[in-house]
Amino acid sequence: MQGFPFSPSDDQSPLEVAEPARLSSAAVFSSPHSGRAYPDSLIRRSPLHKTLLRSSEDAFVEELFASVPECGAPLLKAHFPRAWVDANRAADELDPALISDAPPQRLRSPRATAGLGVAPRVVGEGRRIYPGKIPYAEVRERIASCHQPYHARLAALMLRTRRRFGAALLLDCHSMPSESARQSGERGPDVVLGDRHGLAAHPELTAEATRIFVEAGFRVARNAPFAGGYITQFWGRPREGLHALQIEINRGLYLDEARVERHAGFGAFRARLAPVIARLAAMESLAALTRPQEDPEEDFRFAAE
Repeated sequence: MQGFPFSPSDDQSPLEVAEPARLSSAAVFSSPHSGRAYPDSLIRRSPLHKTLLRSSEDAFVEELFASVPECGAPLLKAHFPRAWVDANRAADELDPALISDAPPQRLRSPRATAGLGVAPRVVGEGRRIYPGKIPYAEVRERIASCHQPYHARLAALMLRTRRRFGAALLLDCHSMPSESARQSGERGPDVVLGDRHGLAAHPELTAEATRIFVEAGFRVARNAPFAGGYITQFWGRPREGLHALQIEINRGLYLDEARVERHAGFGAFRARLAPVIARLAAMESLAALTRPQEDPEEDFRFAAE
C-alpha cells in the first residue's frame, strides 16, 4: 500500500534499541509513544495541523531516557507515532467508529470505544484525526509493520533479561499533559508510577521506585490518574519473574506543550533525571529478586551483537 512507512521494502525501521555495552541490569526500558516519523498519508488525510496530531505524543521521552544504556540496560523506542498505531494497546482493541469494516468483537475495549484503540480515532482533547472512517486492511497493515515488530522486540528483550538474571523489570516510559496531572491535585504530581494497583510488580519494586523519585525532589503519585496500559498489564506477571512499572512524567517539566517543543529547561531536567535512571536500573529490591547467571561467554556474545 503506497504511502505506508516502515514496510519491508522501506529502509526506515519502525523501532530502535539502544543497547548497553554490557548487560548489567535486570531492567528493560521502553518508550512506545515518543515516535515522531509521521506518514505523509496521515498528514494529507487529517484535517489537523501536525502540531495538533502530535498532542498525544510523548514527545522527546526517549531523549530524557537516553542515559539508560550507560546504566547497563536496553532502551527500546518506537519511531512510528502514537497517532498512527498505538503500541500500548492490544492488537484487537479496534474502534468500529473509526474502522469501516471492523470485525465483530466479543468484548468491547473501553479504550477503543473512547477513540484510543490500536489505531486511534482521536488525539489530545478528543480531536478527530480523520474526517471519516478507514478500512480494516489499513489497520492490519499498520499492526503488521509497526505494532507486531515492537512487541516482538520487547518480548525478546524481556525474556533475554529474565534468562540472564532470573527476573526482569519493564519500565515503560511515558509523559502526561500537565492538565491531566493537575486533575489529581491542585498542583499535581511530577511523576505517576503505575503498577496496575499492585498487580504488575512486586510491591517492593514500586515502593523503591517511589523513594528514588521522591529523594530526587519529585512529587510522586501512584496509579492515579494512570495505573498502566496494555504493556504494563501484559508484562506485569510477578509470579513468572516478570514485573512492570509505567512511568508518567509531567510534560510541563520539560516541554512547551502548545508547540510540542523542548523548552529552555529541557537539558537541565534531563540532567536531573539521569541519576534517577541510574538508581532505577540498579534497584536493591530488583537485585533481591534476581539470580544472575555468571556466563562470560554470554556477555561476550551480547557485546558482539
